[in-house]
Amino acid sequence: MKNKLMIGVDIGTTSTKAVLYDVKGTVKASANKGYPLYQEIPDMAEQDPDEIFETVIDVLTEVIRLSGEEKELISGVAFSSAMHSLILLDDQNQLLTRCLTWADNRSYKQADNLKDSAEGLAIYHRTGTPIHPMSPLSKMLWLKETQPDLYAQTAHFIGIKEYVFFKLFNQFKVDISIASATGLFNNQTLSWDNKILEKLGLHEDQLSELVDTTEQIRGLNKSYAEVIGLPETVPFVIGASDGCLSNLGVNAIDGKTLALTIGTSGAVRMVTDKPVTDVKGRTFCYALTRDKWVVGGPVNNGGIVFRWVRDQLFAPEKITAEQMQVDSYEILTQIAEKIPAGSEGLLFHPYLGGERAPLWDANAKGSFIGLTTRHTRAHMVRSSLEGIVFNLYSVMLILEELVGRPEKIQATGGFARSALWRQLLADIFEQEVTIPESYESSCLGAAVIGMKSLGLIADLTEVDKMVGVTKKHIPNEDNYGIYRELFPIFIRSSRLLQEEFSAISAFQRKHGSHE
Repeated sequence: MKNKLMIGVDIGTTSTKAVLYDVKGTVKASANKGYPLYQEIPDMAEQDPDEIFETVIDVLTEVIRLSGEEKELISGVAFSSAMHSLILLDDQNQLLTRCLTWADNRSYKQADNLKDSAEGLAIYHRTGTPIHPMSPLSKMLWLKETQPDLYAQTAHFIGIKEYVFFKLFNQFKVDISIASATGLFNNQTLSWDNKILEKLGLHEDQLSELVDTTEQIRGLNKSYAEVIGLPETVPFVIGASDGCLSNLGVNAIDGKTLALTIGTSGAVRMVTDKPVTDVKGRTFCYALTRDKWVVGGPVNNGGIVFRWVRDQLFAPEKITAEQMQVDSYEILTQIAEKIPAGSEGLLFHPYLGGERAPLWDANAKGSFIGLTTRHTRAHMVRSSLEGIVFNLYSVMLILEELVGRPEKIQATGGFARSALWRQLLADIFEQEVTIPESYESSCLGAAVIGMKSLGLIADLTEVDKMVGVTKKHIPNEDNYGIYRELFPIFIRSSRLLQEEFSAISAFQRKHGSHE
C-alpha cells in the first residue's frame, strides 16, 4: 500500500486544482487552472459548465503527465467541489442554463419571502441549509416563478460535480455532502425532502441518485480516459463538498477543533456526530459522511475584500509591484503592519458582496465607521483586514453556542501565507492559531476520503499523520485587549446599518450601480 498514489481534485469557484498524493499525504505533483465568472447583469454570478469540465480534464491530464513513471501507481481519483451550484438540463441532457454559482443573488426576493415565513425556518431545520439566495432551493423557486417555461422543460436539476461525473460516466449521482447543501435534502432521513419537492413541483427522478461520499464509480468514458492518460477501469470516488473536505484536510474532525478558511470567501466550521441546527437559522449543517456532520457559517467576504482594497485604494502600488515582479498583497500587509491594532478607532464592515453568516442578508453593504482626518489609506487597509476577521469571529461565537468552544484552531486558505493575517486571527480569537502545511486542504480531504474508500487507509483519522504544522501564532495580550473593546461596537453598528441595507440596495439596483 505504501507506494500507492491518489489524486484529489477540487472544483472551486475560481479554479480547479488537482493534486497527486502518496498515502502519507506527501504532494507528488499538482496542477491548477482558472476560469471566468460571468456577471453580465446585476446579481448574476454564472460559469460555463463545459469550461469547467474542460478544466477538470486539463488539470487531471497535467498532474498525470507530471507523475511520470509513477503513473502506474495511481489507485484512483477523488473529488471535492464548491457547493450550491445549479445547472438545468433538458430531456436530451443538453444544457438549458449555465452554472448558477453560490454567489448568484437573483433569487433574493424568493429567499426573503421564504425566510420571513414559518415554513422557511422549518425547512432550514430539516435541511440544515440556511434560507438564502446561495442555495439551489432559492434559485429553483426564482426560476419557477420568473421563467416557468424554462423550468417546465427541465428534466434534470444538478450541480457542477454532477455535471462532471455525468460527462465522465453518463450517470446522474450526487454525494450526500453536496446534496445536504442544496436545501432539498432531509438531514434526518438522508433522502430528498418530499415536502420541498412538492413545493417545487418536482419528481425525485429529476434529481440525481443519492450516494455516500465514499461511492466508487468505474467505467470512465473511453475518449476522456485516453486524453487524461488513465485506464477506463480506474475508480473515481465521488467525494464531498469543499467545505467539509477542508475540515478533513486540516485534521479538524474530532469535534474539538475549529477549521477556519479564508480564500476568496471564508468559513468557520466544526464537526459533530449528528446534525445540529441553530434556533435562529444562522449556521449550516452539511454531511461529510453519514456519521460526521460539519456545522458552521460561510462568509462571502474574505480575500475578495483585500483584492478590492488593493485595486481601488492602492492602484499605484499594485502597478509598481507588478513592474517590480513582487507580490502586491505583501506590500499592502507591510503598510498595514505600521498601523496599531484597532486602526485608531476605524472600523470596517466587510460586506462588499452581501453577506451570508452571520447576517444572512444578500443586501448587506460595506462601510467604514469612525473615519477622521487623521486616518490614512494605511489605516483603511488594516481596518479592512480586521473587519474580515471580526466577522469570522462573530460566526465562531455562534458555533460556540451550538457545539462548545473549540480547543484548537486550524486555519487555512490563501491568507495563511501572510504573517499579519495569522496574527490578527490569534489576537481577535484570543486563541493559538495553527497553520497546517497543506494549503490545498480540500484536495487533501478528497484524497483522504478516496484512500478510505479504496482501503488504502483504515480510517479518516489517519489524516493526522498527513497534516504537517508550519506555523503557530500566540495571541498578543496588548492587542486582544483593544479588540475586546472594538468588537462590541463592530457588532452593534453592523446591526444598526442592517436596517438600511434593503433601501440602499434598491437605490443601487434602480440606478445601475449594484453588482
